[in-house]
Amino acid sequence: MAEAPQPEVSHELRRFAYENPRPDVQAMVPADVGRVLDLGCSSGALGAGLKARGPVEVIGVEVDPVYAERAATRLDRVEVADLEAAFADADAARALVGDGFDCVVCADVLEHVRDPEQVLSSAAALLRPGGVAVVSLPNVGYWQTHWSLLRHDRWPRHEMGIFDRTHLRWFSFLNAVELLADAGVPVADLDADVHRVMKLRPFRSTRVDPRLPGVVPRRLRSLVTFQHVLRGRRAG
Repeated sequence: MAEAPQPEVSHELRRFAYENPRPDVQAMVPADVGRVLDLGCSSGALGAGLKARGPVEVIGVEVDPVYAERAATRLDRVEVADLEAAFADADAARALVGDGFDCVVCADVLEHVRDPEQVLSSAAALLRPGGVAVVSLPNVGYWQTHWSLLRHDRWPRHEMGIFDRTHLRWFSFLNAVELLADAGVPVADLDADVHRVMKLRPFRSTRVDPRLPGVVPRRLRSLVTFQHVLRGRRAG
């Protein structure tokens, strides 16, 4: 049985995706940061939200010149560059944006590159000791993945969301944790966007016995987690 076709993504919805200030990601950025690097900054909505909280310098990197032009009106500085080329190593990244950052933000960007480990590792090298990396990644363990494979024998491919056709890499919760650890910013805090499906059957009546091993609740939660937001910290 073929998977049902997906409706065309409206212009308004796509614009919202690129203009989303991501309050969930902002909440993971410490309030006292002075210098932030926003990779894949899009139109600069997230960085503008950080600047609205208080005095902070935000430098963005964006591959699309149209979005970069918009971001440049909101952020302190924006570089137009391909992340995989610009962050192929720490020296290349430093030559582009400098270093001494308090926070690096990668919001919905690492799944779009071939080598997210290298990009994040190069960015993490630009952090001051004790600086943090805030990373959001779509959760491949979401229930829709299992449903599509079981019912349709197909990997879901959509225009937006977890199964965006432009995604090159996929992450479960543990994959995401390993990604940050390998990049030198092991996870210190995390949050999860639990999708509204939690309110629907069969999850509405789900009860997890607290005596069960911790892995069981985590795996159940993964089924209804749309996205993970993690904060890692560089040693120092």
